Amino acid sequence: MATDLIPVTDIQTMAAAVAKSGLFGIKTSEQALALMLVAQAEGRHPASVAMDFNIIQGRPALKADAILARFQSAGGSVRWTSMTDEKVSAVFTHPQGGSVEIDWDMRRAKAAQLTGKEGSMWAKYPRQMLRARVISEGVRACFPGATGGFYVPEEVQQFETPKEEKAINPVKNALGDWAEENPDQMVSLRELAANLVQMVEVDNNPFGAYEHMEDQNLDQEQRLALWNVLSPNSKTRSALKKEGEKRRQNGVVTDVQAQAE
Repeated sequence: MATDLIPVTDIQTMAAAVAKSGLFGIKTSEQALALMLVAQAEGRHPASVAMDFNIIQGRPALKADAILARFQSAGGSVRWTSMTDEKVSAVFTHPQGGSVEIDWDMRRAKAAQLTGKEGSMWAKYPRQMLRARVISEGVRACFPGATGGFYVPEEVQQFETPKEEKAINPVKNALGDWAEENPDQMVSLRELAANLVQMVEVDNNPFGAYEHMEDQNLDQEQRLALWNVLSPNSKTRSALKKEGEKRRQNGVVTDVQAQAE
């Protein structure tokens, strides 16, 4: 069902309200906004995402009933042939996709290692969990356009959570645990970093900042730690690198300095 386009500013306001309410499992306004823009692109009212979607482990999931409703609105039909706690099956039909019969039973769910521990949703509501699987597979097989490329929450819950990748930081990796083992020196290095930022970004004196840094006679670990502290200040680091490059061309830059830069 098509709707008139809603201004992005109004959608942002709605997204903030949805996230703040905490009623729909959408935890951030960014998540809500992204889903609302998808809904508008599909010709749906942006607020419909609150009813149709869940956020599972940071991933959007389209509810089974929403997928089925979209399938039926697009001309599809479903005929349920079994609906018990042990087995759910149905025949899905669509003019463009033909007919397909899909069944899920507890034996298949256990073989796929979906049932989990005692007290899980599969143990408490087996029929509903089986039904969601049947809907997702049936609609995806018969008329995948109705899913919008999304999976149902019951499927997303089984997705493996990706391990958080550590940011690649050669300086920090080379530094190792030195910073944690030398807290007093880190205090001094943070003060030095603040002075360097002041000299470069406020006083516009990168030459003086470089001279001041060199006057500290830092050893390898101290210089690496200082460079890591300066990582959020790209302007200061760039200015110090340029000064270092000038000296490197003149053959006066040490190996330690080159490694930090």
